[in-house]
Amino acid sequence: MPLGETIQVGNEDAMMHTLFAESFATLGRLDNVTLVMVFHPQYLESFLKTQHYLLQMDGPLPLHYRHYIGIMAAARHQCSYLVNLHVNDFLHVGGDPKWLNGLENAPQKLQNLGELNKMLAHRPWLITKEHIEQLLKTEENSWSLAELIHAVVLLTHYHSLASFTFGCGISPEIDCEGGHTFRPPSVSNYCICDMTNGYHGVDDIHASPTTTESVCEVEALMEKMKQLQECRDEEEASQEEMATRFEREKRESMFVCSSEDEESAPTRDVSRHFEDTSYGYKDFSRHGMHVPTFRAQDYSWEDHGYSLVNRLYPDVGQLLDEKFHIAYNLTYNTMAMHKDVDTSMLRRAIWNYIHCMFGIRYDDYDYGEINQLLDRSFKVYIKTVVCTPEKTTKRMYDSFWRQFEHSEKGQTTLSPLPLLTTPSAPQVHVNLLLVEARMQAELLYALRAITRYMT
Repeated sequence: MPLGETIQVGNEDAMMHTLFAESFATLGRLDNVTLVMVFHPQYLESFLKTQHYLLQMDGPLPLHYRHYIGIMAAARHQCSYLVNLHVNDFLHVGGDPKWLNGLENAPQKLQNLGELNKMLAHRPWLITKEHIEQLLKTEENSWSLAELIHAVVLLTHYHSLASFTFGCGISPEIDCEGGHTFRPPSVSNYCICDMTNGYHGVDDIHASPTTTESVCEVEALMEKMKQLQECRDEEEASQEEMATRFEREKRESMFVCSSEDEESAPTRDVSRHFEDTSYGYKDFSRHGMHVPTFRAQDYSWEDHGYSLVNRLYPDVGQLLDEKFHIAYNLTYNTMAMHKDVDTSMLRRAIWNYIHCMFGIRYDDYDYGEINQLLDRSFKVYIKTVVCTPEKTTKRMYDSFWRQFEHSEKGQTTLSPLPLLTTPSAPQVHVNLLLVEARMQAELLYALRAITRYMT
């Protein structure tokens, strides 16, 4: 990442400083996830508030259960960074060290959650009300509805946070196992106040030169957005055509895969925290399986999921809803070097493509727009970060949107310590969109199954 797109911790503005202080007071540390998210302060504030509520405020589950569930969820994606953070937190709140020797040493109640954990992480469309019933009616080891909602939110939170961790190339802190430090080159003659205001010097000598090819790519994307908007205004496709386009996009998404799609065995340190290590992501309708399309008009977060969560785990529905909306609407109205750009069409295409991969359809959306706006390399990156984040590579990241700055893509660096993007980052943070869309998709399948059990 060019130095002109980074700043050093200690040079943050007042709002960032406040968020750093709140994070340190809450977590007892300033972790690298916070350091990466901080340049989208509105989102970070919502994220920290939600995570604090889930882990530390009054709720159905005891504190050590919460951290252990976080370990189980992160382990499904081999995310040793998050696993190790919550191992420390688990012990800090009085968790039994024996549980850390493997899931089989944890209480049967937590072991029973393993099936739901693996389906939520890899194939949420397979979750049925029978799976919910098994957890709620297991006599002495049964879960209450409120406990199960708390557990489901924690599982989806840490599955998606694992996606963020791998998608942003986040490494352990210096005081953690495998952690490193990083000393950036000198920034003498470079005013930090200019950097935080988005100014990179008179000649912007630290920024990578903008090539003619890159300019053309940006302008081509903007032209596509303009043409699609004009088509929307002129005529609207029929419901039949919209359904056909969804099915086509869903089918095509099954064949989007990385050439680096190879299995990597999880280490014992991680795999001991979950069962069935061979269980992983499989495409929605592949291998002769057909799962009915999940129609958002029949069960949506806004009309159904939100109220269910809020009823059984008060205030959490509101916190999640705020976080979803901030991520979805986050924009700086810029695209590379262009200002005053409405990026809502692009953001919606990304969000709906992710839900399409999970079989979720919005009747009022024209899925033909996705192929117009998202090229194959970007689709590969999206699918990898969302479905198999542990396989994310720097090559995938570098291969899409070459014309955009790192801050626009939302990735920092895959070097030992994340470098931070400037607060003037002009576009929605791509990785935040990916992880929040993923979390909502997982939640929808789990909450629909719970609702069906209750009715």
